[in-house]
Amino acid sequence: MKVSTIFTINAVVAVLFGLAFIFAPVWLLSFYGITADATTAFIGQLLGAAFVGFAIISWMARNAPASPARSAILLSFFIGDAIGFIVSLLAQMKGVANALGWSTVAIYLLLALAFGYLQFMGKDS
Repeated sequence: MKVSTIFTINAVVAVLFGLAFIFAPVWLLSFYGITADATTAFIGQLLGAAFVGFAIISWMARNAPASPARSAILLSFFIGDAIGFIVSLLAQMKGVANALGWSTVAIYLLLALAFGYLQFMGKDS
């Protein structure tokens, strides 16, 4: 598994969800069976802005050589995705979203595992 591959995948996923949350949060959330009001849409747009920021960090770091800065980025994505996994799993178990919500759980889990592997067990690649 290469660092550049995971950073690229993360950038693509983050920018797609980020732009969807910025420009069409109510539409996106409707796929998950979540009805959004103006407040929910606003929070979704803020989330989208953060996702676009993560996408830019991922894209810019994808070819960076091993360094303390790249290690910090890997660690921060690992922790963020691990927390995202836990939060989305708990929400899914409470029935917050429909069956599509399991895709969010899976995305966070896979990214957390990948970033955790690269941070703690991966060779410099």
